[in-house]
Formats: sequence, structure tokens, C-alpha cells
Amino acid sequence: MPVLATAQNTPKKPATKEAASASSAVAANWPSRPVKILVGFPGGSTPDMAARTLAEPLSRALGQPVIVENRPGASGNIAADLVAKATDDHTLGVVINGNLTSAKMLYAKLPYDPAKDFTPISLLATAPLVLVAPVNQPSGSDFFIAARNGGNKWNYGSVGNGSVGHLGMELLKSTAGNLAAVHVPYQGNPQVVTALLGGQIQMALVPPGIALPQIKAGKLKAIGLTSGRSALATEIPPLADAEVRNFNLEVWTALVGPAKLSKAAQARLNQEVSKAIRDNDTRQKLFNQGWQAVGTSPEGLLSRIRNETAIMGGIIAMRGIKVE
Repeated sequence: MPVLATAQNTPKKPATKEAASASSAVAANWPSRPVKILVGFPGGSTPDMAARTLAEPLSRALGQPVIVENRPGASGNIAADLVAKATDDHTLGVVINGNLTSAKMLYAKLPYDPAKDFTPISLLATAPLVLVAPVNQPSGSDFFIAARNGGNKWNYGSVGNGSVGHLGMELLKSTAGNLAAVHVPYQGNPQVVTALLGGQIQMALVPPGIALPQIKAGKLKAIGLTSGRSALATEIPPLADAEVRNFNLEVWTALVGPAKLSKAAQARLNQEVSKAIRDNDTRQKLFNQGWQAVGTSPEGLLSRIRNETAIMGGIIAMRGIKVE
């Protein structure tokens, strides 16, 4: 089936009862052996925890073991490539938005094509980011006045070139009135926080789980959320309250299969993921991990991918961002 692309406008033969019965039989017989979910990040990372939370109810529903394997590296692209090249119906991947949207535009030699090599199954969960600053900075719209006045003497941090914190800040710079802050990459969010506390950088976009302990301790200031109000950080207002309009950014994770995944397997997986996502225990586990459970149709995930690819593609082209 064509995946991550619009369906071709070719005439289709009417489905027969026999074909429908055959498809139902395939769906009923799938899976025929253990299912493997590849995750491109280490154990204990938020994508890993989401995959393991999903694996338990999926295993019960499918009647087969669902095994999570970590294949970290290249911002998740190593695992994504293994999923793309899988030749069976029993290898899946839990990926992040960058693997399906910005990766092809950032990496000159990306070994897979996000637009052709995957079958979308479901968006699993989302989370906003928090724009944080040192406590001596002003709040609300006054912060952005100070940031514009600071010009390129201000710095912002991220966990690396092409990361969501990097691309999101470049998008924010253009949305919030042509900010000129300079990007400083770090190895991880702990190093970003240390730089904020030491005054080496003046702002950063970080996950709520990283930001909230520092904010509650009075060590960092929350400027706003990159989405609307969120149950993950009820005390933090959206950036719209600081007069930053038309800006919405979330990190998310999704379940995909290889392009050759059968329609029957895709449909069964989406059905079972939807059931799992609606379960209060699963939703609470994801919430405790810093995720807001979502669940969508394959088409819903595909729409999300297309919209974000267009937005991120625009900022990548505008800024000439590349990852070696």
C-alpha cells in the first residue's frame, strides 16, 4: 500500500465478499509469532517508556509476546531505518516526530525515505515544551522585548543541531518578532539546564519533566508552553499569553511499520492501540512519564506528519540547517 503519501486516483474494483472474508481471515490470524518494537533511544528514555507501556496491553490483546528492542543512535534514525527495511509483518517501530518529518531535510545521506518507507499506525502521545529562562529575566511579553533588545548577544541552548529544541527555537525566533539569539548546542538537557543556571544562555525549550523541578525550586523561570494549556504543566501558561501568536509545537511519538506491512495488520494494530490508549491505567502510566496519551487513525498520524513536515521544512530551508 502507498504510505505517508496520498492514495493514487486510480479506479478500484468493487470489493467482493470473498475478498472481504479473506482480509478478515488474515487479520484474525495476525500475528502468528512474537511482535518486535524497535526504539531508537536508550532504555529509560521517554520513547522507550512509551513503547514498553504500550507493549504490555498489546501483548495481551494480540496473544503474542510484544518485545521492545533498543537500537539507539543518530537521533533515532538507526532504529527507524531498521523498521523501514524490515521484510515481515512483525517488526514495528516507536519513533519520534523528527524521524518522520525533519530527518530527510536535515541529513544528506538519510538511509530511508520518511515519505515512502513506513506504514502509519497511530500517533501515541504528545507533550509540549517549556520556554525557560534564568530567574533574573522578565516574564511574559516583557521577556520577548528583552530578547529582541539583546540581539545576538543572547544565546539559547538545545540538545543538538537539528533537535526539536533547536528547530523549535528557530521557529520561535521568526514567530516572536525576529529574535537574533545564537544557538549553542549541548550534549543533553542536564547540560542545557546547567548553562541556564550559570547564565551562559538566556533561554531554551525543554520538556516539562526537566523544567518543572527547576521552576518549582525557584531556580528557573517559565516563560510559557509551546502549545495550549496542558495537564502536564497546569501552572505554566501558553506562550500565547505572552503575545506570541500562531506558534504551536509539541514533541510526539508514534507507532509505525514498514511500507510492506499488510493492511490487515495495520488495521488490527490501530484497533488494539486505540483500545490501549483509552485504558485509564495506560493513560496514567504515559502521563507519569511526561506524555499526554492521544491515539489516532493512520490518516490522523499521516496528517500530522504532513503538516509538521511543511512547517519544519520551511524553517530548515530558511536557516539553512543541516546535520552531518
